[in-house]
Amino acid sequence: MMMVLILLLGTLGLLAHQSFGEIVLTQSPGSQSVSPGASVTLTCRSSQGVSTSLHWYLQKSGESPKLLIYSASTRQSGIPDRFSGSGSGTQFSLKISGFQAEDAGDYYCQQGYSFPFTQCYSVVQKPPSAVEEVL
Repeated sequence: MMMVLILLLGTLGLLAHQSFGEIVLTQSPGSQSVSPGASVTLTCRSSQGVSTSLHWYLQKSGESPKLLIYSASTRQSGIPDRFSGSGSGTQFSLKISGFQAEDAGDYYCQQGYSFPFTQCYSVVQKPPSAVEEVL
């Protein structure tokens, strides 16, 4: 009976620790308009060190998220080299060198260091063209 009680209390303690110890990510800027050809850098800060277990995704309207960068700096196969990631611990960045219209969308950073795997996002869009502004 005592062993069961100890195991139960230990499990509850572990669950409480995990829920209170959730890693919070903060991404900046929250939203921005970027002209084609320009460079843009997004930053992601973690409330706790996550080593290099930080991943970047791009989600375009009506599509599933697409992995761009994993383990902070490794480009996923097929991702153009204008995308680069860096950082470790609590500070990370994603740089897009030579932004293209097709790069517009929601950019997510996600930590894979500790469950639950938390995330946050920034919106990056191209400015409206002169024709779009008239409409």
